[in-house]
Amino acid sequence: MDSGDSLRAKFMEFPYASTQQRNLMVELLSSVETRLGPSLQSCTLPPDVQHFRNPTDTAHASLHLRSGLPSSQIDFILGGWIHCKLPSGGALNITSLSAYLKSSTDAPHFLLELIQSNPKSLVLILDLTPRKDLILYPDYLKTYYEDTQLDKHRQRLHMLPEVKPYFSPSLYIRAVVSPIAILVNIDVGDEEEANVEEIIRDHVGPVAKELLQFWLEECACLERGVGESEKGCLAGRDRIMKNKTIEVDLGSSFPRLFGGEVADRVLGVLKEYYNT
Repeated sequence: MDSGDSLRAKFMEFPYASTQQRNLMVELLSSVETRLGPSLQSCTLPPDVQHFRNPTDTAHASLHLRSGLPSSQIDFILGGWIHCKLPSGGALNITSLSAYLKSSTDAPHFLLELIQSNPKSLVLILDLTPRKDLILYPDYLKTYYEDTQLDKHRQRLHMLPEVKPYFSPSLYIRAVVSPIAILVNIDVGDEEEANVEEIIRDHVGPVAKELLQFWLEECACLERGVGESEKGCLAGRDRIMKNKTIEVDLGSSFPRLFGGEVADRVLGVLKEYYNT
């Protein structure tokens, strides 16, 4: 059986990601571990959930989840990658990083997902996911999204000619993201002077690192007073969001990619962590 260190090392290889995607993911995860390491437990996912594949060996995936210590504001940090060969001959590669906070704070969660099915295009989803209704709590909107001027990152990417808005097929995903959410499709087409790797290095990477740094300093590590009744509301809302994420995102794709047996095993374990 692989040790925890070797399983983490295998996860951090991001073996199917492009060079710039791999570099970005390793840097982001290293930043999280450097800043939050003392507040996190070791990954306790079973080995066959940390790394798994489908029966035909055409789809591989790795997950690395670290829960926060009881004294921490961190609920858990989840990183992952998925690789699946496509019937067309190409491959689908997804890398992701999500971070959830406990109900002891109402600060936003963090979400990053890079989806690539060919070398010429990339879908980017990047957000600080709100945990309150922004209409009912205008101060929350002002504190995290307006006064911080975080929308400049979305505007920066939209100025690139290769960048177009991305509309998730899931109405749920569209409903839960914030006003500063970055949902874009980067497509260089047949342009010889542009390539996705350079855009990740020069534009996507800096934006992702700045948003993560903000989340680490102003959300994960900054204490906010939350009353007991509000904690209950936050915990209930978070539970719905996490379970809906499994149902809408992973629950719809994992059985198709990995088969029912593998999907049931992995999703069953994740549900336990999501509802702890």
